[in-house]
Amino acid sequence: MTEVTKTLCPYCGVGCGLEVSPPAQPGKATHRDSQGNPIWRVRGDKAHPSSQGMVCVKGATIAESLDKNRLHYPMVRDSLDQKFRRVSWDEAFDLIAKRIQAVRFTQGPEAICMYGSGQFQTEDYYIAQKLLKGCLGSNNFDANSRLCMSSAVAGYIQSFGADGPPCCYEDLELTDCAFLIGTNTAECHPIVFNRLEKYHKKNRKVKMIVVDPRRTPTAEAADLHLAIRPGTDIDLLNGIAHLLMRWNYIDVGFIDDCTSNFPAYAEVIRHYSPEIVADRCGIDVKDLETAARYWGESQRVLSLWSMGVNQSSEGTAKVRTIINLHLMTGQIGKPGAGPFSLTGQPNAMGGREAGGLAHLLPGYRLVKNPQHRAEVEEVWGLKRGQISPNPGLTAWDMITGLEDGTVGLLWIAATNPAVSMPDLERTKAALMRSPFTIYQDAYYPTETATYAHVLLPAAQWSEKTGVMTNSERTVTLCPAFRRPPGEAKADWEIFAEVGRRLGFVGEFAFANSAEVFAEFVKLTRDRPCDMTGLSHEQLRSQGPTQWPHPAEEMGRTGDGEKEDGEIGRWGDGEKTSPHHPTTPPPHHKSPSTPSSKRLYTNLRFHTPDGRARFGAYHSRGLAEPPDPDYPFVLTTGRLYGHWHTLTRTGRIEKTRQMHPEPFIEIHPCDAARLEITDNQLVEVRSRRSKTFFPAKITKAIAPGTVFVPMHWGALWADNAEANALTHPEYCPDSLQPELKACAVQLIPVTAELTVNTKVSIAAKI
Repeated sequence: MTEVTKTLCPYCGVGCGLEVSPPAQPGKATHRDSQGNPIWRVRGDKAHPSSQGMVCVKGATIAESLDKNRLHYPMVRDSLDQKFRRVSWDEAFDLIAKRIQAVRFTQGPEAICMYGSGQFQTEDYYIAQKLLKGCLGSNNFDANSRLCMSSAVAGYIQSFGADGPPCCYEDLELTDCAFLIGTNTAECHPIVFNRLEKYHKKNRKVKMIVVDPRRTPTAEAADLHLAIRPGTDIDLLNGIAHLLMRWNYIDVGFIDDCTSNFPAYAEVIRHYSPEIVADRCGIDVKDLETAARYWGESQRVLSLWSMGVNQSSEGTAKVRTIINLHLMTGQIGKPGAGPFSLTGQPNAMGGREAGGLAHLLPGYRLVKNPQHRAEVEEVWGLKRGQISPNPGLTAWDMITGLEDGTVGLLWIAATNPAVSMPDLERTKAALMRSPFTIYQDAYYPTETATYAHVLLPAAQWSEKTGVMTNSERTVTLCPAFRRPPGEAKADWEIFAEVGRRLGFVGEFAFANSAEVFAEFVKLTRDRPCDMTGLSHEQLRSQGPTQWPHPAEEMGRTGDGEKEDGEIGRWGDGEKTSPHHPTTPPPHHKSPSTPSSKRLYTNLRFHTPDGRARFGAYHSRGLAEPPDPDYPFVLTTGRLYGHWHTLTRTGRIEKTRQMHPEPFIEIHPCDAARLEITDNQLVEVRSRRSKTFFPAKITKAIAPGTVFVPMHWGALWADNAEANALTHPEYCPDSLQPELKACAVQLIPVTAELTVNTKVSIAAKI
């Protein structure tokens, strides 16, 4: 094989296109890593619309992880104090089926849980939903999107009536003002940031505002950096709204004709005067006024956010408050404008489309909705009432269910909760109590494997064919271009075989992933994420495609969108103006038009009355604010070269060398007061646990706040797990934990101690 394979990077939600070719090419030296092992060649795909040939260090080095410490065959053990023994797939499948049946008929289907991942392809997600929610009658499927994007999901649904980011990456190069809050885009979504930064540098009239307690590489590029105190996001956003209202930077026509609940919102923001907001946020009044003026004077405002907003006990309220600013100024449904969440995982969007959270069903449906359940039951050939009307257990509910014994079987796939969950010591103790845990992953060891009774080897990116959807709703086919190592199987194949062994033979009679996808897209018909015009073959021949893309209307252009990016609101040549026409034309019935790059271009939304809803929220602040005993706020985040829990990047030499060990960022004033010097080991204590990190003294962090990267688990460093410190308090709407902030104390370690960073793990195993 010498041809190039076009695929998608399996790291973050940017969804960069890659071209991969075999290690050996005619007339060229075999491509090898530093140890001499042949590795596939990877470069950016210039034809991919999302990344335009750009690729970050993680994408460029992805092939180096493919054969490092892979799980090759199924293994089982009777108890966690025993060693694993190798078994055949037949034995593993029979054991799993018997345990599922035993739990199903003794404790009931609600005792069966699965925790999945945005690393899944859409076909994996879909078959898992059909198995759990359909055939077994358990809605207890949740994914690490619960820790990542569920606040964005809830915010979109409550404000617009449906999930789905309304913007596209082209907007990065069309906006007048980019408002980035709770996102270190330069490190966490680097190709998105590259596009925005290039455009910003070429167009000095374009403004960039960054809201972050840290002066990150993202903040360094901003015209205005607002280093607010953690937990004051809503104060800031309401304060900007207060000034927009005072200065009359609002779109009255749009508000009157296209929204609801504005009076309640106006009453809330009345209380957020500049002086009050500046004092709460710890910023200057003039900087607050500058931010409001940038927003108000811009014709096209694009807001971007990620975990710093979502991972909060008021995450949904924060998302809706961002959206409020767009609604009050009419900044939505046109090029360069709108609220745009940046997805963390590569296929978290595909998971949402396939119903991959405990309250969802395929096609952006809700388990509480009887019509939605009936529609899914019909396609799946199930009797009415087979799907439970009750939302299932969230990821954290599964942990507490292990504590109280209501969870009888836990199936974890493609994720590493023994590092990523909050209140980690409590999480580990709960995992130790699990009666039966199945762990399905590509790599071994991982921290979560310690708590498994069954290990199943999964094929990963490059070894199975399926689709992924990125942050701008672009669906890309990711074909297999190499054989899985050992006996590894695609996730969907594993789920389907268990389904057949449970007696659901007809429900899982799929010959390949293309057939799985074909069934899935049937459930998107006439839904906001309509993909009935897509298939593996179509994606293979025509390339990455954005939804909505219904079968019967493929190829139509959007509501007035023109090829050159200039837009008329109603397709009659009218140019974008600060204010909208007073009434959307009556012939526009759908909130989005097939093949449009943006949603809501006709200013109609997925709500019963077609209006977007304002959300009126006062700021509640942090769930665990600092106090005299724990005077610092700890915030956590990602680093450019690493990905989540190091399962991949920790095994790649280049990325490991970029960030060889964890650290804690401390402001010089705080360090001086505590007599902490640079690189000195610091004990960090919360109410739940303690960790140790070498100090990095820097003015990039605000006084009173400290930062720790979240990547290192027990396999990679001793006592350096960020989530050992965090708490499980969560947003009441999205049920997303507040992983971004907790109260800690710092204690300098005077003895000659160092962090034991296990950087050579890949070489030892």
